Amino acid sequence: MKDLFKNYIYPISVLSGSIIGVGFLLLPYITLQVGIWLMLFYFVSITALIVFIHIITAEISLKTPDYKRFPGFVKFYLGKWAERFSMILMIVGILGILLAYLIIGSEFLTAIFSPIIGGSFILYLLFYFIVSILVVYFGVKLVAKAEFWAILLLLFSLLFILIRGFYHIKLANIFLPTANLSNWKVLFLPYGPIMFALWGTGLIPEVEEMLRRKKKIFKKVIIIGTLIPAAIYLFFIFLTLSITGSQTTDSALVGIKDALGDGIISMILFIGVITTFIGFVTQALLLKEVFMYDLKIEKFPAWVFTCFPPLMLYFLGFNSFIVLIGFVGGVFLGINGIMILMMYKKIGGKNYIIYPLYFVFIMGIIYEVVYFIR
Repeated sequence: MKDLFKNYIYPISVLSGSIIGVGFLLLPYITLQVGIWLMLFYFVSITALIVFIHIITAEISLKTPDYKRFPGFVKFYLGKWAERFSMILMIVGILGILLAYLIIGSEFLTAIFSPIIGGSFILYLLFYFIVSILVVYFGVKLVAKAEFWAILLLLFSLLFILIRGFYHIKLANIFLPTANLSNWKVLFLPYGPIMFALWGTGLIPEVEEMLRRKKKIFKKVIIIGTLIPAAIYLFFIFLTLSITGSQTTDSALVGIKDALGDGIISMILFIGVITTFIGFVTQALLLKEVFMYDLKIEKFPAWVFTCFPPLMLYFLGFNSFIVLIGFVGGVFLGINGIMILMMYKKIGGKNYIIYPLYFVFIMGIIYEVVYFIR
């Protein structure tokens, strides 16, 4: 039993826990826009794509000497210029993730307290922001260690929603009429958000270190650790749509609260606040350390460069959750995927696999950039 936890359950939990974030909250709303059948097509296809990319990353990790993370892989296989580029990519990508956590956490906070004590969304956003950046400044790393348990609480909350909302479920809601799919913007809408919700390459080297000499089960753990979030997301899509139907919101839990209208649902939203808060702090601490240790920036400027850009971006108009998640997923993770394929080629990857995936990532990047600009 001890070996089961050490070799399977714990490594799988670490990978699955790192994958599950705020991105999945958007998926029911996107399903409402494009229809369940098109969403299932995208979901199955992109899940298969990401499982394959995770396996490729595992192979790269196994064949790379010493203990390295993604920028280290890039430097080893592609050179220093690529390492610098991947560092920029990492910084901008984390800033986008921080902005997503800021928006959704503030929405949850507003949904809980605004009906009781009043106050605008901006007020709750500033409160959420100030508390988060103070924790980041003082570096409370114990918060980061609680991330996995907070996610577990959120998953138990979903089970409770199923029980509490059982009599509100209408299966017909899953098959509601959709938007006009002749509009190319709607047709390709699921790509970036699904990529964002399932991507987990960053923790794969850590999973390898956890398994140590158990390399034979490494890829099996990676596959299971990727498919568990995918299964949870599908359950969440069907559950949310069956309860909220056409009233599904882009942050899902807010729409569920409106549909069920119960104080206990507010407790679930509060768990959502805690989850996003821990996610924000964990990612911000990581980025602050990148500034401090990799770029040799002093602690206070590193804190400023980490925490304040997301707030500035919000007030500059980058406040659409769906556009933000799609852009980060389609563009930044697409570039990340291309770099993984370039490294895969260096270790003997087959061209008939690599070039079709290049095409998928490049087309996804083009779509998200055009969608973002328009």
